Amino acid sequence: MTVLDLIAAAAAAGPLAGEAPRHLNPLKLFLDADIVVQLVMAGLILASVWVWTIIVSFSLRHSALKQRCDSYERDFWKAENIDAFQAERGKGDVPSARVAAAGLAEWRRSASAKNFDKEGARQRLSLAMDSAIALEAEKLSERLNFLATVGAVAPFVGLFGTVWGIMNSFFQIGQQQNSSLAVVAPGISEALFATAIGLFAAIPAVIAYNRFAHRVDQLEARLQRFADRLHASLSRELEGM
Repeated sequence: MTVLDLIAAAAAAGPLAGEAPRHLNPLKLFLDADIVVQLVMAGLILASVWVWTIIVSFSLRHSALKQRCDSYERDFWKAENIDAFQAERGKGDVPSARVAAAGLAEWRRSASAKNFDKEGARQRLSLAMDSAIALEAEKLSERLNFLATVGAVAPFVGLFGTVWGIMNSFFQIGQQQNSSLAVVAPGISEALFATAIGLFAAIPAVIAYNRFAHRVDQLEARLQRFADRLHASLSRELEGM
């Protein structure tokens, strides 16, 4: 007897022999469903697992990035030697440090140019840091598209499984020439379970996507404020050159 046979036997067994089940058994609904409905359910379950993996990993990463940015920016404005500070603290996964590195690198290139143009240097500083900010936001949100896709598609995939299961139930009515609830109810229950799993995958995905998209916007706005302040500081340095 295989493991799947043992699971099926355990799912089919009631509280007592011959006793009708008192509540829905999700495992039995899955095992008794048509193969097409089973494939739909399995795909939705895998999608749900991946959704929760993204939710947990994004939450941990965003929290860590926020703490690193807090520490870096707090000490950055206190540093007397920016180059030394950047060499010491500019390494690692710190978005603010990468934005500062882009601005400082462009500032050095502009300052060392033969035909020095202050207004052009300011524009290049702004473009360099804006590009770094956009890259940081893109890196943080790279897996959020999957949440949006699951939130939009999962209910319809579950609905497909439901429609297929109901079609199969009507086919059984025709085969058995019997339209009693005892014939169609199990098949319909299995079919509706596919929609339930689709909603189970889609609802957290939609909530997480909206929440995380807001956090990405917040981080992008924070980096933009940091870049604006650094741009103003470097512009004052340019004025004295």
